Amino acid sequence: MSDGPFMPKATAVWLVQNTTLSFKQIANFCNLHELEIKGIADGDVAKGIKAYSPILAGQLTREEIDVCSKDKERSLKLNKKNEDVLVSQERKKAKYTPLSKRKDRPDSILWLVKNFSQLSDGQIAKLVGSTKGTVSLIKKRTYWNLSSLTPKDPVILNLCSQLQFEKAVEKANRRVAREKKLKEKEAKAEKAKVEESKVEESKVEESKVEESKVEESSGQEQ
Repeated sequence: MSDGPFMPKATAVWLVQNTTLSFKQIANFCNLHELEIKGIADGDVAKGIKAYSPILAGQLTREEIDVCSKDKERSLKLNKKNEDVLVSQERKKAKYTPLSKRKDRPDSILWLVKNFSQLSDGQIAKLVGSTKGTVSLIKKRTYWNLSSLTPKDPVILNLCSQLQFEKAVEKANRRVAREKKLKEKEAKAEKAKVEESKVEESKVEESKVEESKVEESSGQEQ
């Protein structure tokens, strides 16, 4: 086995679609440029290439992926063990059959953007395993394949759990509520400032009127 994975681009497609690894981690493991990985995530690169599971190929373990997903500074280590044995063990589970998620993710992003606008780009990207850039393009309706997208619930597509989704929405709602209170507080402060300014102006005017009356009275006495 070489220092890189077999079928690096197809492996990169699988890692983008099925993990939360950073572009840099995937690029280093597959011996590709980080921009190529971003292109794969956005659907601009590797069109038509079928995802190739490094787990089924015995080139990575799920444990290694999980550890690296939690530590973005850690590099993926190529598994040097006997490939045939690992493939056999993984297939017994029949649990990680690689499925193309390329369109599922943008579909889910569109669904979240339409139904839960309070979610931030980062929250949406994290829920569906995509990028902020892709979320932003779909929000702005400049995504390259927007016309073919169909809004779909990410929970139904198994991109995230119901609990993860609910927690994200609750967090977004709390943020929106905080921002609303802050705006109301700022608006009240501004209103109070304006009222105070009006009172000061009124006092100045009254003072001028009084001074004018005093001057008139003094002139008449003379």
